[in-house]
Amino acid sequence: MKLLVTGGSGFIGANFIKHILNKHPDYEITNLDNLTYAGNQANLEDIKDKANYRFIKGDICDVALVNGLAKDIDTIVHFAAESHVDRSILDAAAFIKTNIIGTHTLLEAAKNNGNIRFHHISTDEVFGSLEMGDEPFKEITPYDPHSPYSASKASSDHLVRAYFHTHGLPITISNCSNNYGPCQFPEKLIPLFITHLIEGKKIPVYGAGANIRDWIHVRDHCEAIDSILHHGRIGETYCVGGNCEKTNMEITNKILDLMGKGEEMIEYVKDRPGHDLRYAIDNSKIKRELGWEPKISFEDGMIQTVGWYRENSKWWQDIKNGTYQEYYDKQYGRPTN
Repeated sequence: MKLLVTGGSGFIGANFIKHILNKHPDYEITNLDNLTYAGNQANLEDIKDKANYRFIKGDICDVALVNGLAKDIDTIVHFAAESHVDRSILDAAAFIKTNIIGTHTLLEAAKNNGNIRFHHISTDEVFGSLEMGDEPFKEITPYDPHSPYSASKASSDHLVRAYFHTHGLPITISNCSNNYGPCQFPEKLIPLFITHLIEGKKIPVYGAGANIRDWIHVRDHCEAIDSILHHGRIGETYCVGGNCEKTNMEITNKILDLMGKGEEMIEYVKDRPGHDLRYAIDNSKIKRELGWEPKISFEDGMIQTVGWYRENSKWWQDIKNGTYQEYYDKQYGRPTN
């Protein structure tokens, strides 16, 4: 395969690129990333010189650039997205541009260059919020997004499906639950809490910490995407989850326990507007059709994750103090969005 991976310098994209190059060493990967705040070339420092990997700094909304790249690839794996709910509440404009217009630009390029195979990475947040007794999300669950972020992702999902039905574009979609693991940007809950505690800072817990998420290790997610790319049915959606529902307070206590800290390090803060209560994924379809299921237990995954952030302090310190972006601004220029 010759893959164009969008957003490949971000958390999940970088882990996916490493996974593919390790499992399929004959594949060729072009990584298109605009290096906005969450894109970090340090995530791929160890593979940057591989002959079958190249990096292109650019915007997925750049029609000429995307069309030019599409002429030399046979598969698009689309990770690039604005993804932080809090940021979407403060200013949704970048989410509309990247998540909707950017996805449309890529779909047009795929259509106009021989109907390129297109896999779209989405989120369980498009389905809205579950109450405590509700059944987990399935592929047939109606969409009910509650934040500008999830609304923009829902829109992009609909566009991808429309290109399948209207133009016969060979697409698949995966809606995944909350990821954790190495190289996750430290504004997200788990790396934020870990790095704060390493720095001796208190960790901010929304409300009473009662919100529930289904957690999956990023490497299990990458295995799922790999399976869908190679064996998924065209036009289908696959829900990907970790079978691991945890309240935010359970996550908090696990991190405190692994790092030898007590409850005095918790700082309760005002809850996020429109904060969804619960997400949960029924992954029986992908297990039944493709034989995939998560392999990394939450206990093992969290031990590994805490260890990674302890051992890679320069990586996250450079992000927190901004020096990571200053370096790439000089090398590639300012991001265009």
